[in-house]
Amino acid sequence: MKLAQVYRAALIAIPGFLLAAAFHTGRAAQASSPQGVRNIVIVHGAWADGSSWSKVIPLLQAKGLHVVAVQNPLTSLADDVAATKRVIASQDGPVLLVGHSYGGVVITEAGNDPKVVGLVYVAALAPPEGESVASVTKPFPPTPLGSEVRADAEGFLTLTPKGIAEDFAQDLTDEEKQILTATQAPTAGAVFGATVTTAAWKTKPSWSVIASNDRAVSPELQKAEAAAMKAASITVTSSHVPMLSHPKEVADLIEQAAAKVGSH
Repeated sequence: MKLAQVYRAALIAIPGFLLAAAFHTGRAAQASSPQGVRNIVIVHGAWADGSSWSKVIPLLQAKGLHVVAVQNPLTSLADDVAATKRVIASQDGPVLLVGHSYGGVVITEAGNDPKVVGLVYVAALAPPEGESVASVTKPFPPTPLGSEVRADAEGFLTLTPKGIAEDFAQDLTDEEKQILTATQAPTAGAVFGATVTTAAWKTKPSWSVIASNDRAVSPELQKAEAAAMKAASITVTSSHVPMLSHPKEVADLIEQAAAKVGSH
């Protein structure tokens, strides 16, 4: 091959090489740019299990987030915090912690784990230090669900089918209500008197979903908590289970929180 031909071939090859280099450089930059927190650990509340997040989980996974649902034993606050911390420990990297209802108490305590970088409360309770579910709800009028709670001989509580249908998940379909009734987890009554040692929301950014038609946890209490936590909040026209009645809104807030804490 003549020198001129070699030179021309080199000139033709250079743009391709530069394009490939730019592509790989771009990919490297993309890989190193902030992508937000990827690990979402979600915590269910009383009379529920991890399946209560069944509509939110696929929405978060579709956004590339890694989601794990804790299965609380609901035998004591200490047991539930321990179960949550085991899941947090198994995550590779920082964690956004999400809690529903009584699960909010669990994340308030478990959220002190150094891997937790933010908290999302969904129609949840968020007691400060030394407070419990019983103490923070006392200043507010009793909610309708309270009259549909039944205790067994060992102090575990369940909800009546009427309570689930009318006061827990009144905006779900009949089939969904029946599933919640069949899968509800008996909850030790003692969890509602257990006090928080250190409230993680005092030192970590928080978000809140307020359920305006909640008949289990007072919407006024939810608003007061959001204000106390300085939480970025949204309000949905929902029963006590917005993650089932308004999964997109809940998932969107979780995704926004994950992006926000991951950008710092």
